[in-house]
Amino acid sequence: MFVIRWILGRIILLLNFVFPPKKLQRPIAEQAKVDEQTKSLALYQYAACPFCVKVRRAIRSQGLNITTVDAKQETNKQQLVSEGGHLKVPCLKIEKDGQTQWMYESGDIIAYLSKKYA
Repeated sequence: MFVIRWILGRIILLLNFVFPPKKLQRPIAEQAKVDEQTKSLALYQYAACPFCVKVRRAIRSQGLNITTVDAKQETNKQQLVSEGGHLKVPCLKIEKDGQTQWMYESGDIIAYLSKKYA
């Protein structure tokens, strides 16, 4: 099963590389404003996870600059579990007004980003 998942993950990464989504082009001032707003966001993800790829494609198509964090690294994994409560990806860490919110589920993350930054 591990081999099948590994192979499928690499196929997904290859297809994502060959057919990347078109990046939304904004005026420079507007993009700077969006970049400032997205500084407080971080996406915890695995590189070959299909749901993480789905979220990363949505981020790119909306022209957002969101930090991605590899949840396979031990320190990041521990932070995700201790602060977020689950070892589940994708997970969007939203820091706002000194509070941190952890959003799981790719559909919820994409809907949140579309509503806030579209």
